Amino acid sequence: MSLSPLYVRTQWTEHNPGLDTSPMELISLLKHAAGLLNRAVEPLYAGAELTAPEVDMLVPLRHATEPVIARRLAEWLGLSRAGVSKALGKLEKRGFIARTPNPADRRAALVTITPAGAKAVDNLFPRQLAAEVQLLAGLGENRGQVLNALEHLVEAMERQVGRE
Repeated sequence: MSLSPLYVRTQWTEHNPGLDTSPMELISLLKHAAGLLNRAVEPLYAGAELTAPEVDMLVPLRHATEPVIARRLAEWLGLSRAGVSKALGKLEKRGFIARTPNPADRRAALVTITPAGAKAVDNLFPRQLAAEVQLLAGLGENRGQVLNALEHLVEAMERQVGRE
């Protein structure tokens, strides 16, 4: 028995003929690609002081010229506000970010990276980029085409999420 996306889609279609299974083709590839990316960078974070998702959160703060609010960070990263807030709390407790009251909006704190956070990002992120360069090397001349398709996908998904 094969668990290929086509097999799984066929099974769902047979058992639920009215169910639109067309997203499965694309979503399964996206999930597989994300899994491969995680596997490629995972060894870099073994024993590191930050996780890959934490580095992803700190990267936009690393060279920010002014403090950022959590809502903006969530928008940039495509994450929920609650998830970003929780992650920022953990980073703050460990001294990688600082949050200060926002004088313009008492409900939103201003987030900045600390020297310890900057040092950790400067140590880990270049190694992550090197792993990603190696992972994507096989795209060759198709890289631009893949990039354009992914940009189109993200734009379409952002339009849908924005409607909710």
